[in-house]
Amino acid sequence: MTLDEQKAAARKAAFARRRAAHAAGQDALACGYLDEVLSDTGGGALAGYMPIRTEISPLTVMAAWTGRVGVPVIQGAGERLLFREWTETCEMVEGPFGAAIPASGQEFDPDILIVPLVAFGPGGQRLGYGGGFYDRTLEYLRAQKPITAIGFAYDAQMAADLPQEATDQPLDMIVTEAGVKRL
Repeated sequence: MTLDEQKAAARKAAFARRRAAHAAGQDALACGYLDEVLSDTGGGALAGYMPIRTEISPLTVMAAWTGRVGVPVIQGAGERLLFREWTETCEMVEGPFGAAIPASGQEFDPDILIVPLVAFGPGGQRLGYGGGFYDRTLEYLRAQKPITAIGFAYDAQMAADLPQEATDQPLDMIVTEAGVKRL
């Protein structure tokens, strides 16, 4: 089985686990842990994401953040993400893959990044949708300045053995409804 086939199989299994976990409705508990983690960071610019499908939602934590908050904007295939300023009341439009993005707003590089994922491994490995957007973005941001990458997921999304390649960027911690896994 090729690496691409391994990743596709891992995604399929993780999507099923995520659907079941999403139906259990543990977002509020996970957000409580995420809020605790963020309160220990000392502030800075935060980037989260607008949840799609069965992704766990960080929106309540993002809305409560007292500093600058942004969400990702896809520039195009093979490109890194940009982050556009977001507030609960800003005008949103549909972006690529169905994720809402601010219609306008200043772009910035975050200090803290809440990262969505399909699956995660015990050592901070992340499996996304396969476009490489977050891997390219984390590589870019880490070359610019210190950044904290927080995977936000349901505990059921953990996979003991995720297929990885050299360009896959690890996370600094994972936050789920079961608690915080610092790496």
